[in-house]
Amino acid sequence: MGRFDGKVAFVTGAARGQGRSHAVALAKEGADVIAVDACAPMESAPYPMATPEDLAETVRLVEELERRIIATRADVRDQDTLSAAVAEGVAQLGRLDVVVANAGILSVGQSWEIPESTWQDMIDINLTGVWHTTKAAIPHMIDAGNGGSLVLISSTAGLRGSVFIGHYVSAKHGVVGLMRTLAQELGPHGIRVNSIHPTQVDTDMIQNETTYRRYLPHAEHPTRDDMGAASSTTNVLGIPWVESSDISNAVLFLASDDARYVTGATLPVDAGSLIR
Repeated sequence: MGRFDGKVAFVTGAARGQGRSHAVALAKEGADVIAVDACAPMESAPYPMATPEDLAETVRLVEELERRIIATRADVRDQDTLSAAVAEGVAQLGRLDVVVANAGILSVGQSWEIPESTWQDMIDINLTGVWHTTKAAIPHMIDAGNGGSLVLISSTAGLRGSVFIGHYVSAKHGVVGLMRTLAQELGPHGIRVNSIHPTQVDTDMIQNETTYRRYLPHAEHPTRDDMGAASSTTNVLGIPWVESSDISNAVLFLASDDARYVTGATLPVDAGSLIR
C-alpha cells in the first residue's frame, strides 16, 4: 500500500529535474498524476529549458509504475491554459488531492542591472505562476470536500537575501507570503499549505556556466567540479548540493497524512545552509 493510493497529484514543471522527480515519487506511492510543463525556450534563462521529449519521458516513467498520467504542455504564466489542463486531468482521473507548485527558472545579475524583461519573467513564472497553479487547483479541491495538500517549492532564497539573484529572492519570498495566506484561507476546508526551501539542487538550473560564475566570478571557465567545491562552503554539512529525490522526500512527507497537522510551515532541505 502506498501513501497516495487512490489519490491524484498535480505537478508543474514536471518534464525534468525536480518536477519529474516529484511526479515519479508520488506515482511510486500510488498517485495518479496531472503533469504540466511549458517545454519552450526562455530567453532570459541562461540554460536550455525542458523539451516535449523530456515531458514524454516523465510520462513513460510514471506509466512504467502502472499509474495514470495526464500530461500537457502548459505555461504557468497562462492561467486559462493551466486551468484547462487541470480541469481535463480532474475529469479523466476523477479527483485532485495534492498540488506541487514546482515550475521555476533562475537567472543572475546585480539587482540594479537586471533587465526589465528578465525581472518580469522571474516574477511571472516563479511567483505569479505559483499563484496561477493554486488558482487552477483549489476550486476542484474545495468542491470535492476531501481536504488535501498544497506544497509550494520555494528556496533558501525565500528565507534570506542572496547576492546576484535579487529578482529570484523577491519571487521566492513572495511564495512564502502566498503560502502562509493560503494556509489560513484553506484551513477551514481541511487543505494544508506548506513550502519547501532547498539549497542548491543538482539540476540544469544550477549546472550551467552562468550559475557557476555567480560562485566563481574570477574563474575563466569554471567547471562542475569547481562549482561543487565552491558550493560546498555554503552548506554546513559540507556537500555541494542535494538531489531532486531529497526534495521529493520532503514533498511526500508534507503531502501525506504523516504531516496531517502541519500547515503554514517553511521546511528547509538545505544541508544547514540557512544557519551558515
